[in-house]
Amino acid sequence: MIEVKQSKLGDGEFNRGVFATVDIPKGQLIHQAPVVPYPNEDHEHVEKTILEDYVFEYGANHTAILLGYGSLINHSYEPNATYDINFENHTFDFYAYTDIKAGEEVLINYNGEEDNMDPLWFLDDYEERMRELNETSDGEEDADDIESDSQDTDSSK
Repeated sequence: MIEVKQSKLGDGEFNRGVFATVDIPKGQLIHQAPVVPYPNEDHEHVEKTILEDYVFEYGANHTAILLGYGSLINHSYEPNATYDINFENHTFDFYAYTDIKAGEEVLINYNGEEDNMDPLWFLDDYEERMRELNETSDGEEDADDIESDSQDTDSSK
């Protein structure tokens, strides 16, 4: 159903992404990624490694490294996939948020919510986006006014 291939997003060293090998209908489970959780206070050690770019928040007190393809799914402000944290099974469950065509890259919003346009730390225009959000905290700006884009990085949160 999915495979890892070269992504056209970004200009990083690896440029990998997760791609659909078949058409995936909206709502279908795409992948269950097992997690390796660790306490947040141990994150200072992970921050010194490349793994920092591959971790997810896992509840209030933990961070997690996702196994399987979970940490290779790239970011978009117009995602075609979403995820739920399944604490009972210790997995991140990825679902099609929209219909995904065979050959299309699977993309999630790293902010966790599909329509969350908050700037992410790795974007080139992070500072500009933060200023825009702070200036419009009264909610008058339409989300469409903030440029929508996809970026390559293998991380979340």
